[in-house]
Amino acid sequence: MLIETHTPQEVAAQNLRRLFWLRTLMIAVFGIASLAAYAIYGIQLPMPAIFGAAALMIALNAFSWWRLSRPASTSNLELLLQLLLDMSILTGLFYATGGYTNPFVWMYLLPLTIAAVALPWRHTWLVALLAVACYSGLMFWYQPLPMMQMDMSGMSTEDMHRMHMQNGSGFSIHLLGMWAGFVVSAGVIAFFVERMGRNLREYDRLIAEAREKTLESERMLALGTLATAAAHELGTPLATMAVVAGEMADDCADRPQLAESLTLLRSQIDRCKQILTSITASAGRQRAEDGRGQALDDFLEQIILRWKDTRPATRLECRMNGSTPAPSIAVDRTLGQALTNLLDNAADASPDRIEVSGHWDSVELGLDIRDHGSGLAPDVARKAGTPFFTTKQDQGMGLGLYLARLILERFGGSVALENHSQGGTLTHVRLPLGNLLLKGKAKA
Repeated sequence: MLIETHTPQEVAAQNLRRLFWLRTLMIAVFGIASLAAYAIYGIQLPMPAIFGAAALMIALNAFSWWRLSRPASTSNLELLLQLLLDMSILTGLFYATGGYTNPFVWMYLLPLTIAAVALPWRHTWLVALLAVACYSGLMFWYQPLPMMQMDMSGMSTEDMHRMHMQNGSGFSIHLLGMWAGFVVSAGVIAFFVERMGRNLREYDRLIAEAREKTLESERMLALGTLATAAAHELGTPLATMAVVAGEMADDCADRPQLAESLTLLRSQIDRCKQILTSITASAGRQRAEDGRGQALDDFLEQIILRWKDTRPATRLECRMNGSTPAPSIAVDRTLGQALTNLLDNAADASPDRIEVSGHWDSVELGLDIRDHGSGLAPDVARKAGTPFFTTKQDQGMGLGLYLARLILERFGGSVALENHSQGGTLTHVRLPLGNLLLKGKAKA
């Protein structure tokens, strides 16, 4: 199953590419409009200002093209800065070509639309307020177009006043209406279009998460199938090993040191058989068995004691504290296995000694597991928790941390690894107890 996901840098690069083509369109529109104004209406436009604005936009486009061809990642901040530069260029151009009377002043809405779709709401409202401020400033400071400079020589004061009353008032009301419409449009785009863009981005994120969860489920199903088949095949060899180990123990009864080693071997064989039994148990039956209530501190203590029996050579220093009486939780076998996997990983990195500290309240359980190994290299830290990645070479399958992460996430928890300041690795486990608590029950 192929999942197509995009990093924030890739999304920003796509938006920058769209801005590149939008700016190209704006340059073409200004060029065509200028030619039409001169050829059809004979308007003498300030060509140096128009050519200067076009040159700046072309230079900005060239820079954008160069940035898109570079391996360095782009960001939303870079997109925002380019939008602000576009608005600055537009403001200079409109100032020289009639200000708010320029029929293309609505182009302020184009950078705003890009911001509303692609940028966070704070950036969107910044662009919206800047667009309204620029438009409003152009109502008072601008260079009139030549077509608006009328020859009034020889006209009396009364005639000029009458002309102003008949023509100027209606045109001013029209321009004021254009400004009000622009303000309303800017507010609508900043509010509604930004929310629509945010919803689309959230929808894409949820779709990507759903696809990732589906892939995780498929991996778990494959692992479950393989585990069931392996359990079926390993049953006979383990039974044979148990019989042979028992016979050897009987034969070595007069050799205490060897007998002790054989006893440990038989206990490990029995543990393997218990693990295989739990794998082959049906999910519904396992849930019915595990659904019994147990105090949280007792649950953790049993996990620690059971783990110590399997790793007697590793000294474990444990410190537990929390609210009393401890909350009663619904025991889940997979949760205990997840914590055991994390303890095994720590012991593999630090066979001599590991440390466990835990704290709980009525809401959350926190566990910190520290080993005294060599710590995490940067590349290992990035890949830790992915399936079949291991640093143990031939001694591990790379599934312990991966399965622990999936199990904890199923209960709303998390696991994170970091290097300890005094050496070794520190594993943080956070587990909300809301889905595990048995209401009204606590340890007496």
